[in-house]
Amino acid sequence: MTKPILIPLSEAENGSRLRIRSIEMQGVLRRRLLDLGFVAGNVVEVLRRSPLGDPTAFRISNTTIALRREESSLIYGEWIGGAQT
Repeated sequence: MTKPILIPLSEAENGSRLRIRSIEMQGVLRRRLLDLGFVAGNVVEVLRRSPLGDPTAFRISNTTIALRREESSLIYGEWIGGAQT
């Protein structure tokens, strides 16, 4: 079995669906993201980027959340559907 290729959420295309594998941050921001559903194993969908490219809207656990690039670049997932990255 091949090891899945992990990509940061910040690099995923609009319409992509990824299964979260890791969150590479600590402290209050990590706790907040975990509370919002950014937990390993959950599926996140990239909805759209703002006109200037930052922030990006994501859907997770039936909730839409906007994250800045600096935050989404620390959340890694494997592509499972939608737009090809």
